[in-house]
Amino acid sequence: MLILTRKAGESIRIGDDIVIKIVDTDSRHVKIGIEAPRSVAVNRQEIFEKIQKENRAASSSQDESLRGIADLLRSGNLKK
Repeated sequence: MLILTRKAGESIRIGDDIVIKIVDTDSRHVKIGIEAPRSVAVNRQEIFEKIQKENRAASSSQDESLRGIADLLRSGNLKK
């Protein structure tokens, strides 16, 4: 992990097209601004984890549905 010290108004650049700017600081918080291409997803960690959890649940649900259909096809119990 790279750890940098920045003051309000200073920036960090990642690659050619991502800029992280320190907008404001106080005793408890740091406000940052992020400039990135629209193709780059930028989320808070807790939001990212929630999205991942929902994606896994949706994928699992689809897998179960597909398994059920496959079982019906194999057993010949699928009514037309």
